[in-house]
Amino acid sequence: QVQLVESGGGLVQAGGSLRLSCAASGRTFSYYGMGWFRQAPGKEREFVAAISWSGDRLYYADSVKGRFTISRDNAKNTVYLQMNSLKPEDTAVYYCAADPRGWKVGEDKDQYHYWGQGTQVTVSS
Repeated sequence: QVQLVESGGGLVQAGGSLRLSCAASGRTFSYYGMGWFRQAPGKEREFVAAISWSGDRLYYADSVKGRFTISRDNAKNTVYLQMNSLKPEDTAVYYCAADPRGWKVGEDKDQYHYWGQGTQVTVSS
């Protein structure tokens, strides 16, 4: 199995930036597809971005396309979510998730077998 721990959340002003990190433990991390999801209070968890194990396939929700960038550094067992031009509607708990099928890139939360505990992102107006 792989364990995931998110970090980097916080409070920022609208228009600001944050970089989230997801540190993974597990020798097979480099072969996992990774995704970011977010969940606001009273809302269902929604897809944000995903990246294949090799980093050559990336997929973004329309709501964040052009503002967020997902990347990974397999040597550091870490996946990142760079968030720019943040908006109040980006406020949510952000979760990273892992799919042992490393080639798989998708928005369905059910495809991901492992989840972190989440990190809070709050964007003030």
